[in-house]
Amino acid sequence: MLLDDFDFPLPEGQIATRPANPRGAARLLVADGVSHFDQRVADLPSWLRPGDRLVLNNTRVIPARLAGARARSGAQGDTVARIEITLLNQVPDGRWRALAKPLRKLAVGDILTFVPGFHATVAAREAASALLAFNLTGPAFDAALDAAGMMPLPPYIAALRPADAQDRSDYQPLFARHAGAVAAPTASLHFDAALMAALAARGVSFTEVTLHVGAGTFLPVKVQDVTSHRMHAEWGEVTAQAAAEIGATKAAGGRVIPVGTTALRLIETAAASGMIAPWRGDTDIFIYPGYGFRVADGLMTNFHLPKSTLLMLVSALMGRQRMLDLYGHAIATGYRFFSYGDASLLLPHGADRA
Repeated sequence: MLLDDFDFPLPEGQIATRPANPRGAARLLVADGVSHFDQRVADLPSWLRPGDRLVLNNTRVIPARLAGARARSGAQGDTVARIEITLLNQVPDGRWRALAKPLRKLAVGDILTFVPGFHATVAAREAASALLAFNLTGPAFDAALDAAGMMPLPPYIAALRPADAQDRSDYQPLFARHAGAVAAPTASLHFDAALMAALAARGVSFTEVTLHVGAGTFLPVKVQDVTSHRMHAEWGEVTAQAAAEIGATKAAGGRVIPVGTTALRLIETAAASGMIAPWRGDTDIFIYPGYGFRVADGLMTNFHLPKSTLLMLVSALMGRQRMLDLYGHAIATGYRFFSYGDASLLLPHGADRA
């Protein structure tokens, strides 16, 4: 199974830089193994059945991108240089691992100032990141980050425009509760209060799980044999209540449909024994064609990058050629791609509308 097997041409003009407004106005490609239907996200309830359960990732995106200045004293006197960092994850001792531009210009001991009273010291330099010790912790750190930070837009959006105030709400799911993600679970961005109410009225239930999406979700696959690729690890939790709800739906014959690849990867991790169970920890599960799904009966997800692990995941659910055909249809009919783009509802066992 080669990386080039998951390639497709995508016109740059179909990369969405802003979401649909209202959220339910985004397009929705509903597909099973043989048919597809061009819909809107607001139509989602009519494609689900009473007794179905949507699994939602309730992670909250932090404003993880910080711009500041690096001050240094040396033989040539005092110098100041601009620096940009993107927080990746907090390590157990309270320090933060972060990407930095330019990383090669950082040295251990450098002080990076973002706004008055909020700075970090470079504690270590790693191959692709830096370890930072901030001068603030706890609620004081959270408040300073909220004031000084910017939303960490994906590279393919950031290359087209900078983050702004509108992204504070646009790049945050309605049901975001637990801070820790540095990328949004983007299928969740389509949900608003009106859609949630319509789904509940339809008899669809909801279960929340938490997977803190990391910047590694955007890392390219660098090996030709995709089976040798190693996934980045992300922290997640399926509570006892969540596992019980999902198990009850399966036992009653309802469908379990994750909203987003992050929720899918997490519940499949929690079902490693074959049955869903409470789970907490780091997951690096890699799902590609040939994988046998244990819990997920479908998936709502956006349209993904060529040659990405996420395209491999949906190919595992629907079949590689089927997904390439669906993506070809989406491109030909003007669907918008990636994080702020349109969505798909993938139902490998058949799509039926009420």
